[in-house]
Amino acid sequence: MATGRPALIALTALAPVSWGTTYAVTTEFLPPDRPLFTGLMRALPAGLVLLALARVLPRGAWWWKAAVLGALNIGAFFPLLFLSAYRLPGGMAAAVGSVGPLFVVGLSALLLGQRPTARSVLTGVAAAFGVSLVVLKAAGALDVLGVLAALASTASMSAGTVLTKRWGRPEGVGPLALTGWQLTAGGLLIAPLALLAEGAPPALDGPAIGGYLYLALANTAVAYWLWFRGIGRLTATQVTFLGPLSPLTAAVVGWAALGEALTPVQLAGMALAFGATVAGQLAPHRETAAEARPFSSPSKNSRKDSMDLMGAGLRR
Repeated sequence: MATGRPALIALTALAPVSWGTTYAVTTEFLPPDRPLFTGLMRALPAGLVLLALARVLPRGAWWWKAAVLGALNIGAFFPLLFLSAYRLPGGMAAAVGSVGPLFVVGLSALLLGQRPTARSVLTGVAAAFGVSLVVLKAAGALDVLGVLAALASTASMSAGTVLTKRWGRPEGVGPLALTGWQLTAGGLLIAPLALLAEGAPPALDGPAIGGYLYLALANTAVAYWLWFRGIGRLTATQVTFLGPLSPLTAAVVGWAALGEALTPVQLAGMALAFGATVAGQLAPHRETAAEARPFSSPSKNSRKDSMDLMGAGLRR
């Protein structure tokens, strides 16, 4: 069934809104100092559930494409995200991650041929500044490893978003299967790292089990399906400008559920970041051929072209 553009944007926005609850769930319910295990529990069960529902496996070049996308969007992103969440105040981690739209603008120029406009850059800066006003109230010593992990997770997710748009998906494969491939590939990548670095899984109590179930199902399986579905129908820049909704949601959750106060400066930052998110959807986009084509199968002749273009992109 066809979905109108406003409804599509709203559904896609549910993904970062859901992700905005990750910080609270991680700090309140999950075992401490287990970023790899947490990333594994979030990715692999969700991927296996989606694979069971879709009943479609990759073919041909899509084995390595799914592995690359799984590594960028899941396998590297999740452990780095949770490492930053454990080592930084949630606000600081979110502020660092808010530069994602600027990363995507640059990568879209390299891999999609979409020239960055002054409007998109200024909108990205406004979004990052607004998020910073909201979340940087938290004090604390600067943890260099945490900041680097937050930057690396943002860069990894940004690259995965752009490549997901660039490659589309094979003929007859829906976003459910594509999401399942990536989550499973990413989870399998994390599994041996978690075992080697963190040892045996920790003992889990009731809240931890509930937290992992929430992260795997609602926060990952459903949210990533909506995200990749949105990437297929919107431009990469439009999708990434929904990202600031994640830290804004985290701030609202902290206020509503954790008793954190919101100052006038934070409220002004929320308004600025939300305005930048809306502007990112309304800004005129000159779609390239790569962005304008539907998120579906490339033709047989175009598959080799996509692989060649990807090789050129990796060489840059």
